[in-house]
Amino acid sequence: MSQYKVGVIGATGMVGQRFITLIDKHPWFNLEVLAASSRSAGKTYEEAVGAKWAMQTEIPESVKKMVVKDAGADIDEIASAVDFVFCAVDMKKDDIKALEKAYALAECPVISNNSANRHTPDVPMIIPELNTDHAKIIDVQKKHLGTKRGFIAVKSNCSLQSYVPALYPLDKYFGVEDVLVCTYQAISGAGKTFETWPEMIDNVIPYIGGEEEKSEIEPLKIWGKIEGEEIVPATKPNFTAQCLRVPASDGHMAAVFVRFKNKPTAEQIKQVWKEFKGYPQQVGLPSAPKQFLNYFEEDNLPQTRLQRNLENGMAISVGRLREDTQYDYKFVCLSHNTLRGAAGGAVLMAEQLCEQGYIQSKF
Repeated sequence: MSQYKVGVIGATGMVGQRFITLIDKHPWFNLEVLAASSRSAGKTYEEAVGAKWAMQTEIPESVKKMVVKDAGADIDEIASAVDFVFCAVDMKKDDIKALEKAYALAECPVISNNSANRHTPDVPMIIPELNTDHAKIIDVQKKHLGTKRGFIAVKSNCSLQSYVPALYPLDKYFGVEDVLVCTYQAISGAGKTFETWPEMIDNVIPYIGGEEEKSEIEPLKIWGKIEGEEIVPATKPNFTAQCLRVPASDGHMAAVFVRFKNKPTAEQIKQVWKEFKGYPQQVGLPSAPKQFLNYFEEDNLPQTRLQRNLENGMAISVGRLREDTQYDYKFVCLSHNTLRGAAGGAVLMAEQLCEQGYIQSKF
C-alpha cells in the first residue's frame, strides 16, 4: 500500500491528541503537519499542548518538537505538504464549514471529526462497516467545488457508534421500525478528564447539548441513499433518544429498545451480529477489528472498563438481549468514544477512502 503524508488540524484538543497517538505507529500514514489556533502557532507541540495532554501514553517523541502551524493562516502551506488532513477543531459551526471548505478548495481532502458538515447533502458521513457506498458522492462534491483532489468526508457523532452498528445489519433481514435509545456518555466526549471536570465525580448530568437531536437525526443519513447529486436521508427507522453524561473516563454505553417489521428470534439476531462483516473486515484495513460486533452472554456484560478497549477500541460490544413488554427486544451496546467514536473511526474511514482510490498519494 502507498504511504500517505497527513496533517492534524486541531492537534492540541483531546481528539487531536488521539489522532496523534493513532498515526504515530500507523502502517500507511505519516504525520507531517500539526496545526491549531493562532495561540498555539509557532510553538513546539510539546509547548503548545503543555498540561492539556490527556492521553494515557506520553506525547510521541516524533512530534514533541514539531512546530505547530496556524490552521487558518497556513492553509496553502499545509495543503501542499500533505496528502490529506484530519480535522478536529473547536470552533463555531459556520467557521468550521468555512475552514474545511478552504482546505478542500486548496485540493486537500478533509477527514472531519466535526459535526458542521454532517448534514451537507453532498458530504458523506460514513461508518465504514455500514455505508461505504456513500463515498460515491465524493465525485459529485468535487464537481460542485470545482476540485480535482479536494473534498470533505465526515464521521458521525460518537454516541451513534455504539447502537447504530448493532441495528443496521438487522434492518436488512427483519426491518427496523422504531428505536428508543438512552445513551450513557463518558466525560472524554466533552473533551474533559476528571482532573479538569471534578464536578462529574460521583455525578450524572441528564443533559448534553445537541446530543439527542444528533442521536435521532444522524442515523437517518447513514440509512439514506444517494439520489442524483445528494444523499437523501431515510425516513425510517424512527429514533427517539435521551442522552446522559456519566462519570466514566471513556466509553459510551447505550440501552436500546427496538421494534421490527418482522420480529426475529433472539438467536437469529445473535447470528446476524456474529456473521456481520463490513468492507473494512473484507479487505483487511489496518484499523479494522476482526470481529466488529461482539455479543456477551453474561448478564453483567459489557462493562465500560472491561470492554471499551476491545480490539484496540474499535469493536462494538453488545449484551443483555431479551424480549421487551412494549418493544420487541432490548439490549445494551458499548463503544470507545474517542477511538471508534472519534479519531479511530476517522482513521478507519481514511483507510477506506485510500483503499478505494478517493485519496491518492501525490508525493
